[in-house]
Amino acid sequence: MRRLHHLPLSPFSRKVRLVLAEKRIEVELVEEKPWEKRMEFLLLNPAARVPVLQIDGLTLSDSSAICEYLEETVPDPALLPRGPAERAEARRLAHWFDDKFHHEVTVNLLYERVFKKLKKTGYPESGRIREGVSNIKYHLDYLDWLTDQRRWLAGDELTIADFAAAAHLSCLDYVEDVDWERSENVKSWYARIKSRPAFRTVLHDAVPGMPPPIHYADLDF
Repeated sequence: MRRLHHLPLSPFSRKVRLVLAEKRIEVELVEEKPWEKRMEFLLLNPAARVPVLQIDGLTLSDSSAICEYLEETVPDPALLPRGPAERAEARRLAHWFDDKFHHEVTVNLLYERVFKKLKKTGYPESGRIREGVSNIKYHLDYLDWLTDQRRWLAGDELTIADFAAAAHLSCLDYVEDVDWERSENVKSWYARIKSRPAFRTVLHDAVPGMPPPIHYADLDF
């Protein structure tokens, strides 16, 4: 049994989905609303967080741990470079998006605009949204520098860093919170990764009552 418990607009779930698809590992997708804290789900992950991957008789949680397991057990295609310095850089950037970008941007925009509505926990806080809108400009400028210096974010090869960044940006793009005109380099990089077969199922995600913008699934946006 290969089963991924996920939430469509969870960037951490999306990162794992992208890695699974890139490595051509087929899994059953089980949509989970972690805030409901179903007992069956809590038995899989007491932290009540997605993603949770059931594979090889194991139950794995935490997106970074899952991706490391997949990299070690299904090494082709590789999503970490061979050299130790290059591997460290790929991991650093993946952590940048899963930690710094997540707390400074994703939490302030996606969580306020979408998850509060899904969880029925109130209305978005305008101050947090303003903070997120301001913070994403800094991160897009950093991405602009990276994509101007390198073919992919961590170097010449596609790595987990690209999927971590794309997972967060694709969620924010669903609610039109990414100014793609701010950087042609970033837009070009995202168009390349968005066009990969691994991205197909992600672009078909839909949240009831929240349709994505027209450009969301357009590969020539």
